[in-house]
Amino acid sequence: MSVSKFAVMAVILFSATACGETWGQRAVTGGAIGAGSGAAIGAVTGVGILPGALVGGVVGAGVGAATTPARD
Repeated sequence: MSVSKFAVMAVILFSATACGETWGQRAVTGGAIGAGSGAAIGAVTGVGILPGALVGGVVGAGVGAATTPARD
């Protein structure tokens, strides 16, 4: 993957961060963003697309759920 393709993918993925207002929405969007990012990083580093997507998806879902804003 060329550097320009990676940069475009990174911009698209980072522009979609923090989507959703509920715990579930943020977990799903965080998981999707993490899976995409993990797949891209896995492809570039040689780890593999599937392992990168799995790890990125799990971490993204956890971070998305953990960063849900408190409701007043």
